[in-house]
Amino acid sequence: MTVRPDPGSAPDPGAVPDPGAARACAEPLWLRHPLWSAGAGALVIAFSALLVERSGASPSTAAVFRCVYALPLLAALAARERRRFGARPRAERRAAWFAGLFFAADLILWHHTINAVGTGLATVLANTQVVVVGIAAWVVLGERPERRVIIAVPVMLGGVVLISGVVGSGAFGQRPLLGGALGLLTAVAYAGFLLLLRRSLSDLRRPAGPLLDASAVAALAAVLAGWAYGDLDLAPAWPGHGWLVVLALSSQVLAWLLISVSLPRLPAVVTSIVLLLQPVGAVAIGVALLAETPSVVQYAGVVLVLAGVVAATLGRERRPGGAPPPAPGDVASVTLDR
Repeated sequence: MTVRPDPGSAPDPGAVPDPGAARACAEPLWLRHPLWSAGAGALVIAFSALLVERSGASPSTAAVFRCVYALPLLAALAARERRRFGARPRAERRAAWFAGLFFAADLILWHHTINAVGTGLATVLANTQVVVVGIAAWVVLGERPERRVIIAVPVMLGGVVLISGVVGSGAFGQRPLLGGALGLLTAVAYAGFLLLLRRSLSDLRRPAGPLLDASAVAALAAVLAGWAYGDLDLAPAWPGHGWLVVLALSSQVLAWLLISVSLPRLPAVVTSIVLLLQPVGAVAIGVALLAETPSVVQYAGVVLVLAGVVAATLGRERRPGGAPPPAPGDVASVTLDR
């Protein structure tokens, strides 16, 4: 039982401290308000595709520099985490390094998807990773997905078909069919990134270290991929690289730190809403700021994909604030990092 002294009296040396209150005071403000943190992070990420498009950079170039420009700030934050909590286990660092390989593939594929089908639809397609994570955990780790994930698969695939322009006419995008295929590959790469990065994030108090390792490897991998593909330009140019700096500091650093430690602390229904903010926001931004005009059929596909996100994420029980990250098959906790 916690003993609380009278405000006007001297502290009772025999009083038992309240661990919950002490933990709450020790936590940063953004951890004590996970809903606002997750919502703000999701809205920041919704602008990622717009920033990539505004930069005018090639897919590989954008992938390289959004990681490179994030490294100094991530390194400073990771050093602070190391001083406070000690070194991370080497096994966790290895997982983050491999996550970086998938992250490079994810970014490059996603940037090609943007070129093929536009910013909004590319972001919606990438969010099919919510289901891919559950399937990958089943195939690779033998963790059978919950019924909600199985139900979401055909719903999302139907949405992808509609977005790709196979059905109907007047589909938006230079190459919508290619965009649909690239969007699915993006989701697979992103799922691999999330599964591995979650293995490296055993302590929610220090998310910067794993992201630093993953971003450094992703930058190197993107350089090699861009050199092989022939679309890499390492010469900084203004204002394109100004947009990439904003992308790195907003989506790569700020939004990740807000979301990665916030979603696991929220109930499932709130998580589902937060997961919808990014694709819905990206579609709205594409229409309002880039004059993108998806067809009615493609809008129907967007609705199906988002319905699949809701179906896949509802039903999770809330975890306590200090709980470690969920098991790899728990798609309800999938983070957003675009």
